[in-house]
Amino acid sequence: QTMDPKSQKVKLNDGHFIPVLGFGTYAPPEAAKREALEITKFAIEVGFRHIDCAHVYQNEEQVGQAIRSKIADGTVKREDIFYTSKLWLTSLRPELVQPALEKSLKTLQLDYVDLYIIHIPVALKPGEELFPKDENGKLIFDSVDLCLTWEALEKCKDAGLAKSIGVSNFNHKQLEKILNKPGLKYKPVCNQVECHPYLNQSKLLDFCKSHDIILVAFGALGSQRVKEWVNLNHPVLLEDPVLSAIAQKHKQTPALVALRYQIQRGVVVLTKSFNKKRVKENMQVFDFELSPEDMKAIDGLNRNRRYYEFLP
Repeated sequence: QTMDPKSQKVKLNDGHFIPVLGFGTYAPPEAAKREALEITKFAIEVGFRHIDCAHVYQNEEQVGQAIRSKIADGTVKREDIFYTSKLWLTSLRPELVQPALEKSLKTLQLDYVDLYIIHIPVALKPGEELFPKDENGKLIFDSVDLCLTWEALEKCKDAGLAKSIGVSNFNHKQLEKILNKPGLKYKPVCNQVECHPYLNQSKLLDFCKSHDIILVAFGALGSQRVKEWVNLNHPVLLEDPVLSAIAQKHKQTPALVALRYQIQRGVVVLTKSFNKKRVKENMQVFDFELSPEDMKAIDGLNRNRRYYEFLP
């Protein structure tokens, strides 16, 4: 039976709902702006309702424009769209959090984001530079207590600027620090991390589930092989023989099998493509089901292999 993708949502620990399939808008700088408008509009047209963006992607203006144009032409209402933005590392000081979110909202021309998350648990020197470096080209770090950053996010939720708040690229120790914080008002609703059959994050997933935190997977197809972020010597996930065999059996692509795998293990999965045919194809993840044997075979592919090596 085909599930109606519009109803494919999971409940977050704060009562809001997140669509299990999301459209990621990160693109290499050369593609980022121009194409982001077109492809995000197209994604909404083919049924995507969850849009994942970030301040550092430098295309929130175009993505916001796409969302607003699809609201204006009656395709969707604002409440149909689940929009995520991310707090960049130069704004982790508590007094910089709300101004950063307000800046994103102004750029997007939206009144609120559905989800605001700490992009990476590492602080960089505040300022206009996204990647502040010293004269030797080394990143300049800042020391910030992330528990205080979290309190500032809680205030953004109370102010109605973000419906839900969460984290990204946190390990279980870093998550625990927030969960054990005295006077915690809201738990993170999610932890967005690199997750795919070669890095299935099963331990972190179990930890998150035990605290009613949703794991959101980026890099679910291995990677986009963007040279700045990715080690290109790694094997290509989508050429894996086990995935290929399962894909053939279901008459689907290896990419769809990798996405479906996440949804069936209770992971919210992001897919990134600036290719219209593939964007539309990704919606077929709701058209088939993997058997327990398929799931077990894919679980067996784990090799703790990271593609994204931007974390210090």
